[in-house]
Amino acid sequence: MNTKLLLKRFFLLWITILAGFSTMHAQETENTPIPLEAIKIIKTTAVKSQARTGTCWSFATTSFIETELLRMGKAEFDLSEMYFSRYAYESKADLYVRYHGMANFGSGGQAHDVMNVVKKYGFVTEESYHGIMYGSETHNHRELNTVLHAYLDGVLKAKQMTPVWKKAFSSLLDVYFGELPVSVPVKEKELSPMEFISFLGFDPDDYIEISSYNHHPYYSSFMLEVPDNWSNDLYYNIPLDEFMEVIQYALKNGYSVCWDGDVSDKGFSSKKGLGIVPEKDWSDMSDEENEQAFTQLVDEKTVTEDNRQKVFDNFSATDDHLMHLTGLFKADNGNYYYLTKNSHGKDRYDWGGFLYMSDAYVRLNTMAIMIHKDALPKEIAKKLGL
Repeated sequence: MNTKLLLKRFFLLWITILAGFSTMHAQETENTPIPLEAIKIIKTTAVKSQARTGTCWSFATTSFIETELLRMGKAEFDLSEMYFSRYAYESKADLYVRYHGMANFGSGGQAHDVMNVVKKYGFVTEESYHGIMYGSETHNHRELNTVLHAYLDGVLKAKQMTPVWKKAFSSLLDVYFGELPVSVPVKEKELSPMEFISFLGFDPDDYIEISSYNHHPYYSSFMLEVPDNWSNDLYYNIPLDEFMEVIQYALKNGYSVCWDGDVSDKGFSSKKGLGIVPEKDWSDMSDEENEQAFTQLVDEKTVTEDNRQKVFDNFSATDDHLMHLTGLFKADNGNYYYLTKNSHGKDRYDWGGFLYMSDAYVRLNTMAIMIHKDALPKEIAKKLGL
């Protein structure tokens, strides 16, 4: 084969490869519920399902960590969500008993609950700890939650705890989750969970949580007053415009965002793939207008700090779900939309387990976010003393 023909075939092959990449990119960005243009899409891991559990906090933050490892240039890992959930149950149980049953002992939690486990116990792979020992193919914590709560209430009812109550509680967790692994196989080595995070160079202290509410001073830390903040962790507080600037800056610079907020708003629909706040009140819309709001671009309300504070104070916005922001999109009218990875599985709704929350929706309904501290704009980091 002569050199000219070889070069020609190589050139045609290269064009084909480039066209393939373009097609892949188009498939990723064209399948949106309304016309949107991709500004930034961050590589993430596969969508998983929390199934019948209240562990969205673990699924969202685990996805966030997996995505951080990809950003750091590490291999793709499937980490165990139930590893974090099991340790959180132990910590919650201790507080529940110490507070005479007055502390929150539910299945919910926050992003820092995962990082708090990582700091003390590292993390493990899904293969090492699937967390299902009750004859089911998917997670189901209905019986587990009932049994654990009943046991703790029984401990309290006795009014004089024995020194073995924690050991018995841990045994219950072993029955449902399985015994905790002591090592993780990594590149033909057996590493402890703490050695695993050191091997990967992952530092949980590099991550911070931020919120935006005006009942606390800005540029300070405060304890976010929501039931699932059972550990009373602190959040940085910044003005709403700067809060949104942080989210956009992070995504544009390749950092994903762990998102905590309200999805009970009428403008949120996983099935329709959108979270929106139409300018016209839902109660004033006809059925046709209601449907159109989810199928075409509509004008949305201008959300202020006061609007946001009001829905927090009257409990119409609560911390009922955590998800993972992995991309930034823009509509023809200039409004931003945030590509959001959910934990309800990839086949339950269209768009492969993802959805798109509008800028107005995120402004109004976000409780808090977790980001890498390097994802902060420098001026905002300076104001926070970071």
